[in-house]
Amino acid sequence: MKVLKNILYKVTLETVVGDTGININTIQFDSRKIDANDVFIAIRGHVVDGHDYIESALDKGASAVIVEELPNDFRDNVTYLKVSDSSIALAIMASNYYESPSENLKLIGVTGTNGKTTIASLLYELFKKAGYKVGLISTVKIIINDTVYESTHTTPDSLAINQFLHKMNVQGVEFCFMEVSSHGIHQNRTKGLHFLGGIFTNLSHDHLDYHETFSEYRDVKKMFFDELPSSSFSLVNADDKNGLFMLQNTSSKTHTYALKTIADYRARILENQFNGLLLNINGNEVWTKLIGNFNAYNVLAIYGTANLLGLESSEVLRLLSELESVRGRFQYLISNNITAIVDYAHTPDALKNVLETINSIRTKNEELITVVGCGGDRDKTKRPKMANIASALSSKVIFTSDNPRTELPEQIIQEMEIGVAPQNFKKTLSITDRKQAIHTACQLAQPHDIILVAGKGHETYQEINGTRNSFDDYKILETYLKNI
Repeated sequence: MKVLKNILYKVTLETVVGDTGININTIQFDSRKIDANDVFIAIRGHVVDGHDYIESALDKGASAVIVEELPNDFRDNVTYLKVSDSSIALAIMASNYYESPSENLKLIGVTGTNGKTTIASLLYELFKKAGYKVGLISTVKIIINDTVYESTHTTPDSLAINQFLHKMNVQGVEFCFMEVSSHGIHQNRTKGLHFLGGIFTNLSHDHLDYHETFSEYRDVKKMFFDELPSSSFSLVNADDKNGLFMLQNTSSKTHTYALKTIADYRARILENQFNGLLLNINGNEVWTKLIGNFNAYNVLAIYGTANLLGLESSEVLRLLSELESVRGRFQYLISNNITAIVDYAHTPDALKNVLETINSIRTKNEELITVVGCGGDRDKTKRPKMANIASALSSKVIFTSDNPRTELPEQIIQEMEIGVAPQNFKKTLSITDRKQAIHTACQLAQPHDIILVAGKGHETYQEINGTRNSFDDYKILETYLKNI
């Protein structure tokens, strides 16, 4: 049990009705999880308003509620606390409840459109190889030392973040690398956390179903850097036009990385092959198993971060050469002389990067067959753009389902097809069933050809009308290629 007023530290209260000296059990923002003596925080969500469930939470035994709008009637022996933004209150209270766990380790946040998962995951691997106790909070998974937990969001809710960080404290974790999404920033999930550093990768077309405009999406990302303290550092991609914009109002110590412009951490690509990259980073050569220009940026961000966190350059270079690609990020296999690649590319920019990387490596004597779809209930404006990129940069393209969710996959594919230029339309084929689309790509491929299956990457499911069906692009590809 904890005293309510202690977990209200730094929360701005507008109205207090009742006693803040009461003992409380836990904090919850889901009324279904409420038990006796819990605090219920009513969050206004995109779809659900927690204020509609206050009475339900009280019926289950909540002894205090945090609200943005006070109810008309008050129950006896219940404390009501009005705040201007209950999502901010949740984040601060969660940190207080778990004894400010982010202050007891070195927390690094990674934000941007592409590269977050690769950078965070490989920083985790690098520091683990260096002998440290390390944590990871990512789209793919959450890891505390060697214990893996399921991940459902790029940035978990405030309670979950602080709970995991507290577990890391208990287990002696020194460094934690965390993906920070625009949704997470906008919904205040990272409020109350102390970041030692922040990394900006790049910014391109994504999540405009949520943010509505690109400038809003950009400004939300910038908020993360605006709130970093002077004791922290920022490391941004100077080749991205938004990189220096992120630094305009930050109090943190600023650093840059780049392939094309002058920066604190600079790299040149010496060799780019399907088995890896040879880079020159700040005058030192290093071979990495990662592939492509976009991964050169990721490697550079990892190098810079490790250097800023105190690792010797020679040790960082050695460890970089040992790192493997992250599951579902340019993950490839070769079977029957056919190269197959699975990648999470689900934005126009990410798809363009992957296809350009493949085209820069291949000899052009082989075909590049791309299987790609777009997610349902998400930003529709990127559908024709992705189809245009895929058809322009591939020998053949098969449009198919991604995660259609509640939309008709046929309708999504039709909206993609609109973006195909007339001269590229003969290259395209539409097969709604994703498994059949992958099978067809394998049947079309000849020895030395290349297949790219894009969009789902690490995901092991396909979401259709609220149901997640088992589906793994890599395993399906592997099975079909073995049997051709």
